[in-house]
Amino acid sequence: MPDDLPACHTQLVEEWENSENDLVTQAVQALRSLLGDGWEVADTTVHKSGSQRSFLDAHLTITPPDRGRYTEVLVSAHRSMTPKAAQRDIGLIQEILGQTSSPPNLLVVAPWLSPRTQHELRVRGAGYLDLTGNVDWSVRVPSIRIFTQGAAKAPRQNNAATKNVTLAGPRAGRIVRFLTDFEPPYRATEIAEESGTSLPWVSRLLGQLEDQLLIERDGRTIVRADWEGLIRARAQTYNLLRNNSFVGMVSPTGPDAVLRTLRELGSPNSDIAVTGPFASRAIAPLSAGGQLMLYVEAGPHTPDVWAERLGLLRTEGEADVLFLRAHDDIVFSRTRQVDGVTHVAPTQLVLDGLEGPGRMPAEAEAVLKYLASDTGAWRIPWRRVSSA
Repeated sequence: MPDDLPACHTQLVEEWENSENDLVTQAVQALRSLLGDGWEVADTTVHKSGSQRSFLDAHLTITPPDRGRYTEVLVSAHRSMTPKAAQRDIGLIQEILGQTSSPPNLLVVAPWLSPRTQHELRVRGAGYLDLTGNVDWSVRVPSIRIFTQGAAKAPRQNNAATKNVTLAGPRAGRIVRFLTDFEPPYRATEIAEESGTSLPWVSRLLGQLEDQLLIERDGRTIVRADWEGLIRARAQTYNLLRNNSFVGMVSPTGPDAVLRTLRELGSPNSDIAVTGPFASRAIAPLSAGGQLMLYVEAGPHTPDVWAERLGLLRTEGEADVLFLRAHDDIVFSRTRQVDGVTHVAPTQLVLDGLEGPGRMPAEAEAVLKYLASDTGAWRIPWRRVSSA
């Protein structure tokens, strides 16, 4: 799915931003279009104001072309909805509606719903429709089943007041690495100190991660971190070859000879680390070949210095060795030694691979599967680290 939405969808999102009433109107139009000719979608809402206003925003009556049995749909409209809000608010609405003898059909509408939010709504039996085309809604009588996929990523918004901290950038990368590498419990102050990031910024990001159900807190203490979900969310904002400038090299004797030379230079080497296909095979072998990818410090001449030490030649053509100028020193944190050569941490390896070129995404998935099978082998309890 492309990042940029079609012009009509972008226009729908922008037109809605002022009120829930406008959103309901857009949702009704979308339903009419999805159902097709002959179906009637009528807004039969009795509007109330002030303290009389309900937690539901509209009441729709949907009639099939044969004018047979109609269905009633209650609409809950939201300017934005997080997975946590879906879990809490929609769960409560469904619980209330479930106490009636014939629970009405609930449809949640919003400008955009993230994949995690969609999942939480499905778990709670609520239908949903967003203005980018994500729809999952069904009715037994009359028989209706609609499922379409829209934007997987949030559309760009023009309103500067809606700006939030995101998982993009080096600061967020360091925090994600902390949350994925270390087993809770820990607090924001410890994360800020370890990552070298300001406490207010860390606190804001943690608040958003909690809304996305990527972390769980008991008071001020983080007690659970969804390490796999965090990696996947960060990977949506990070691309190995886009975020790290690179230089291609050719080895006259092949990539394996480069690894042997690295081993002979002695270890650990704190300023060079293997990532990509060769590092993935050391954890979860899936395929052969591929480029030898090496993180080095982000200096203008660093790749050439290492090329001379390793006997490599620069190339503008097909390279079998790739030097990546590290976007942040976090890539050299919590590395591992494999046959005397420094490899990036498993979590960094997966981050590098999920949006990488060629077979790297498949290799990253294989590494993820291995890590999920035994988190105790690589994820360190923070209490053990902080007390050392």
